[in-house]
This record gives sequence, structure tokens and C-alpha cells, in this order.
Amino acid sequence: MTMEKIHAGGTFALYSLLCRHAKISLLPNCQMADEELSTYNIDDFPQTKAGSRVKTVLEKCRFFHTMLLIVALIGTCMVIGDGVLTPAISVFSAVSGLELSMSHHEYAVVPIACLILVGLFALQHYGTHRVGFMFAPIVLTWLLCISAIGLYNIIFWNPHVYRALSPYYMYNFLKKTQRGGWMSLGGILLCITGSEAMFADLGHYSQLSIKIAFTSLVYPALILAYMGQAAYISTHHDFTGAYQIGFYVSVPEHLRWPVLAIAILASVVGSQAVITGTFSIIKQSLALGCFPRVKVVHTSDKIYGQIYIPEINWILMSLCLAVTIGFRDTKHMGNASGLAVITVMLVTTCLMSLVIILCWHKNALLAFLFILCFGSIEALYFSASLIKFREGAWVPLVLAFIFMFVMYVWHYGTIKKYEFDLQNKVSLKWLLGLGPSLGIVRVPGIGLIHTELVTGVPAIFTHFVTNLPAFHQVLVFVCIKSVPVPYVRPEERYLIGRIGPKEYRLYRCIVRYGYRDAHIDDHEFENQLVFSIGEFIRSERQNLSPNVDSSQDGRMTVIGTPRREDMISDETDECMQSASASNPRSPIIQSIHDIIEVNSPKLVRRKKVRFLLPNSPEMDRTVRDELQELSDAKEAGTAFIIGHSYVKAKRGSSFLRKFVINVAYEFLRKNCRGPSAALNIPHISLLEVGMVYQV
Repeated sequence: MTMEKIHAGGTFALYSLLCRHAKISLLPNCQMADEELSTYNIDDFPQTKAGSRVKTVLEKCRFFHTMLLIVALIGTCMVIGDGVLTPAISVFSAVSGLELSMSHHEYAVVPIACLILVGLFALQHYGTHRVGFMFAPIVLTWLLCISAIGLYNIIFWNPHVYRALSPYYMYNFLKKTQRGGWMSLGGILLCITGSEAMFADLGHYSQLSIKIAFTSLVYPALILAYMGQAAYISTHHDFTGAYQIGFYVSVPEHLRWPVLAIAILASVVGSQAVITGTFSIIKQSLALGCFPRVKVVHTSDKIYGQIYIPEINWILMSLCLAVTIGFRDTKHMGNASGLAVITVMLVTTCLMSLVIILCWHKNALLAFLFILCFGSIEALYFSASLIKFREGAWVPLVLAFIFMFVMYVWHYGTIKKYEFDLQNKVSLKWLLGLGPSLGIVRVPGIGLIHTELVTGVPAIFTHFVTNLPAFHQVLVFVCIKSVPVPYVRPEERYLIGRIGPKEYRLYRCIVRYGYRDAHIDDHEFENQLVFSIGEFIRSERQNLSPNVDSSQDGRMTVIGTPRREDMISDETDECMQSASASNPRSPIIQSIHDIIEVNSPKLVRRKKVRFLLPNSPEMDRTVRDELQELSDAKEAGTAFIIGHSYVKAKRGSSFLRKFVINVAYEFLRKNCRGPSAALNIPHISLLEVGMVYQV
């Protein structure tokens, strides 16, 4: 909770923090410019000797890179598994209160629970902001309700139960029961279920609000509720059915129906928190290249972090229904959920011990004491949960194995594709030998070539011009890159550079996003990209020294995202023109004319942005000519060129590699969203170039 520099919770947030402080990422696309981001947050404090040794060992050994990724994937997959189990057990246990109120409860509990789960997941696409105003009153009512019932049971049945707060009774219990007491620890984990989702949701709530709410309201209410149940059970030993040992049996009979209604609503709110945490951590893994491409929908324009992933939503719903119908028992569901929760905590503790050494620059003894204290307790609970493998604990392990296999295969295929691009990129010397026309016909317009490379010309370019010897007059190699930070400030979003001499009209643009950033749509991205290139052309002349060769690939300039006030509508063009000319950030754009064309009786509107140059005599003629050519190319139209890759294992590869690449990765590639859908590229402007990657 004290890690203010994470800005978001979850195991991948910890993993990305470690990647910022040590070169342990398996994807070799890091740049020195990324470390200059204001959100990168690398402290200038000196490393301890132990920290330096640990960092050196981790960076040199690729085995540790893979192991750290696997540990992060295990924690992430267990959070996803928790996103399956928590809604199932929360709703089912809440609805199970019907057991004490209906005669034929065995026929009603499962259908009602399934109906509530279907409704919960069916409403996810609306976003939590539409019904979020109801969450706080429901949770507050539920906490006050269980605390009041607990206080009533304490006073009425056993006022001396408060003595159970002493650690002596815990020690005495374990001493007497020994192996039986150790095995019972797995069931206690349900008392702390939800804390792992709270950590994953740190990006949605402030730390102070969570601390105040937990210490002043949640924790006291839970303690009173559990003490009340203990007081009731201490004087009631003659249960007629095993199903009566639960929360509802301690509720006064005349209050059971109202409490049942509040419990169902509270279970829906709790399930919503876990589902939101699952969406959040999947988006993080997607941004870091560890999950197949899925559609991420931001359900709120005002509140960041409220997202919806359709594919994951329906997968979670199907698995929740399967668990509910398959188990029909809170005991087995509890064993499964407990193992998922404690595994997430154990992974978090392991990663935190590295964070203490590498990121906080603390003594290695402190990290050892941290993992000894928390890790030993969590290992005790983990072993108690794992021994119930046949009683439901196998479910999170199976789910984690499936999701981890998918994530690791996708990440492995992504790395191999990048390494192939890196090995087969076109040399700058070959490009310069073609001359300004590149040996092909240059047609009007802008060509945006999407690539994963941050340096060099991708092989897709030569593959395209070999088969179709014509290209646009302005070429931009665009790399949309995810950096291991929560977000990138708009003023640091774009890195613009030039490939070759000016007359080639070849540019490189690296667009950097954090794992919490929302990607802008294609129309706005196109306008911002052209604006940023124009700003680069203008600033290049002012900042470039006479003895610097601007044709060298790799020299990049940070260009900020253009502000909306820089873009002036047609109606206010004349009155705002002088203000635009005096704006130091955008002297290129004097006005933007919005031409609205009505294409059909349905009033479908399309905005076309036209860039006009200022009549400034101080501007260099070569700069003006290049800007004018950029503006004319924008008017002629923009085409998006992306690679449609087919990844195949090389001849002579092992059977395992052939299976992973030719079968598993190919299956994921065919069944996930394509690059054009993930980048929101309009089909009318899309050109796909097929290529075979021999990895």
C-alpha cells in the first residue's frame, strides 16, 4: 500500500517496476529515452552492495528473466482464476440462505445463483459508473448489518468470546489439534478473500481512502461478525444438518429475509470489484505483450480504469456457471478460492522482496526478514490449501495452468517475431543507395507503416516494394510501444526522428503508452501524428547543430501530444487566427477547417482536417517546403500498412518448438483480434502485407 510509485496494483505492476530498475525484460525494445520519462521514477539513491550483486546476477542470467516472468504470470493467472471463483462462491453462499427459509431449497439455490451470475456479467458492458452510486450504500448497509448481528450474538449468547482475540488461544488450538488444526487453516482464507482484488484495484482508488475505510469500518465489522458467529456456535452444538453451520443460522429468524436480500446485493458488489480487477490485470498483461489481443472498451470518459473486455467477460461467465453447477457446495468452492488467494499473496511477497532490494535500495537483511515473516505464514496457509487438492483446490491450478500456457505461448511468439524483425531489418546503407525516390514511384499521400522495431527499416517495407514498386511521397514508420510505466504524459507521448536525408521524406514515430493508458482512435491519432511530425520539422531546424548529421537513424526528438485548443474549428477561424499564430507550441497550424460532408440521408458525417501554414517570413524556405509537402500529402490521404504475419518454426526445430509455434501460437493468432482491430484502423485505409516468419 505504501508503494506510491506503482500507481496501480497487481503482480504485473510489481513486475514492470522491477523491469524499470533492472534489465530483465525478455522483449529487447528498451530505449534510453524511455528512462527519461517523468513516470519512469528511477531514484538516484546509491545501490547497496547486495542490491548491486542481485541486479548483476538477474541481468546476466536469462534463466532468471524467464523465471521472474513465470512467477508474475502465475500470480496474474491466479487473479484471473479468482475472478472466476469469487463471483461463484459469493453469489452462491448468499443465495444459500434460502436453505433455512424454503422447504425445497435444493431445487432453487443453483438456478437462482446462476440467474444472478448471468445478469451480473450481462450488465458489465454498461460500466460500473452507471450503477456505482449504489455500491457504497449497499456495502455500508451490509457492514453495519453484519456488525449489528455479531454484536447481538456476542451479548446474547457468549459475552466472553472477546477472549478469542488473544493469540494464546490460536497457539493453544494448533497445539492441541496439530495436523487437524493445520488442515483447517485452508478454510480460514475465506476471511481475507478480496484483499488481492483490492491490491489489483489500487489504480482505481486512492491509498488513503482504502486505509481509512479498512481500518475504521471494514475490519471492525468483520471482527464483530466472526465473533458473533463464534459466540452462537459456542452454545449451539446440535446442528440437524451440515448446511446449517454458516452465517444465516446465527441470524435471528425474523431478520433472515432482509439480511438475505442485503447479502445478495453485497455479493454482487464484491463480485464486481473482483471482475474489475481481473479486467485491469489482463489489460496490464496485454500492454506488456503477455496476452493475446482482445478488445478493451473504456466504459467511462471521465473515470479512468473502468474498462470492459467482452471476450474475457463471457469466458469468466461461462467458467463461473460451470463452477457453480459443478460443485453446488460452498466448501469445495471455498477450498478453490482459498488456494487462488494465498497463491497471489505468496507471489506478491516474493516480488516485493526484490522490490525492497532493487527499487527501494534497502538492506538485504530487511528483504530477508520480510519474506521470512510474511512468506512463512503464507507458505503455511498455502500448504494447508494445497492438501485439499481433491476437495476443490484443483480448480484454480487447472485454470492457472491453462491461462499461463496461453500467456506464455503468446509472449514467446511475440519475442520470436521481434527477434526475426530485428535480424532481418534493412540497413540504412542499402536505403541510402536507392536515392531520394527509393527506386520506386512516389505517389501523393502519407503511408503509415506499422512496425515493432524502434530502429531500422522493417523487412515488410522491402517485401511490399518488391511486389508493388510504388509508395507514398511521405513515409512514416510507426511503432506503437508499451513501456513498463503506468502512464505516459501527453507531452512525452511521441518520439519523432528522421530516416535518411530530408529529401527522402522518411520519418520514424514511436508512440509510447503505459499499461494504464487508453489508446486514441484512428482519426485523432492520424491528426496528432501529422501535427507531431510538423512540430519535429520546425524544431529540428532550430535545435540541430551544423555539425550534426540529421540523416542518422536513431536521433529522436520528444514531441508532445497536441492540445485540443490548438485545433480551431471553421467557425472560430478568423477570430482565433492571431492567437494561434502567437502560440509557441503550434506555430504550424493557423487554422483547421472542418469540412462536414453529408454522405447519406442518415446524416453520416466525416471530418476532414486541413493544415494551413502561417505566412511567417522568419521561417526557413526548406522548412516551409517540407511542411507544405507534408500538408499536401495529408490532403491526398493516409494509408495504414501493417504486416499480416504467419509464424512458422524453422526446419530442424525441436518437436516442442514446432508445437508451440506452429500449433499453439498459430491457433491463438487466428482466434484473437487482428492488429488492425487492436489499433482501430479503418478498413478503407488499410493495406495488409503478408509475410512468413521463420523463427
